[in-house]
Amino acid sequence: MTDDTTALPLAGIRVVEFVHMVMGPTCGLVLADLGAEVIKVEPTPDGDNTRRLTGSGVGFFVNFNRNKKSLVVDLKSPEGRMIVTRLIATADVVTENFRPGAMERLGLGWEQLRDRHPRLIYASHKGFLDGPYQDRTALDEVVQMMGGLAYMTGPPGRPLRAGTSVNDIMGGMFAAIGVLAALIERRETGRGKLVRASLFETCAFLVSQHMAAFGVTGTALPPMSVRIAAWGIYDIFETAEGDQIFFSVVTDSQWAAFCTAVGWQAQFADPALRTNTQRVAARATLIPAVAALLKTMTRARIVEMAETAGLPYAPIARPEDLFDDPHLNASGGLADTALPGGGSVKLPILPLDLDGRRLPKRLDPPGPGAHTADVLAGLGYSSAEIEALAAAGTIRLG
Repeated sequence: MTDDTTALPLAGIRVVEFVHMVMGPTCGLVLADLGAEVIKVEPTPDGDNTRRLTGSGVGFFVNFNRNKKSLVVDLKSPEGRMIVTRLIATADVVTENFRPGAMERLGLGWEQLRDRHPRLIYASHKGFLDGPYQDRTALDEVVQMMGGLAYMTGPPGRPLRAGTSVNDIMGGMFAAIGVLAALIERRETGRGKLVRASLFETCAFLVSQHMAAFGVTGTALPPMSVRIAAWGIYDIFETAEGDQIFFSVVTDSQWAAFCTAVGWQAQFADPALRTNTQRVAARATLIPAVAALLKTMTRARIVEMAETAGLPYAPIARPEDLFDDPHLNASGGLADTALPGGGSVKLPILPLDLDGRRLPKRLDPPGPGAHTADVLAGLGYSSAEIEALAAAGTIRLG
């Protein structure tokens, strides 16, 4: 673990986040991984409730809060609000993802801060942007249902939530993009601005390819589970061992490579299968033939054939299989991350590199109040003042 940010793009940028769950923490995670100092403001006495989620939310906190510092403070007390007021005065960016009006009631809304801090960039994560829905309560699953994503994911008549928090994560990423744009603009103007991202509009963006398809053809696409594939061979097949593997042939040159690899001279010579468009039209007979062929081959043989011929393929994996993925481990794509109860888990870092360098994990997800004393000392509070605030329950020391 290292806290060296000097070589990272956002070194010297301070972000103060008032966030929970996934969307807001994702924005802060992106900025933190890029080198910003991200201070997570959490409520007394026990910090962000996301820490205590169970079920499918049990991994949220540990996954979206690395490279951050924790300040636990009572925002309902005058002393706590003074601490945060002094902290914001040192910040480049404030982020929040609470319900409309919550930050304003604390005196921490955009309109309340913009005149005092003209260089401040304020990122707000919401369920909806301005419009008839703006005051609704939203969750990822809510917008997946109303935005068409659940319809496109499940079988006909059975809308199905996507298998991860896609809108929360993508919404947080869009907010981070907005913050980066505002930071660049501030170099020229000297002024910050309000950046807003939302779950519903993110979902609409994600299904926009299907909207465009309707615009082009005038015909609504069926759910992806029963869609008409855009490619002749693009399916999940069974191997000789009974395993499943995704296998595809998406270009005419790949069709030639596939036929050569498996000895399909007659099929390659068939003028009715020459182009991808023709192979799509012939899927009713082509897919059973490919399925029968691959069923005679072991998974290892299919993988070898696909690798040699340069064909897209993928054994069907579960998330826990990625811990041992040879590519992720060899490329530095997983970082050991401390767990709250002890031990560690390898988790993916941001999926990018800069000049061949992956962005490092510098700090493990913090315990509640782990950095309270350091943050307050940096704001000019004395040791005696910090101890007195802790004794009064205004802050929590880690």
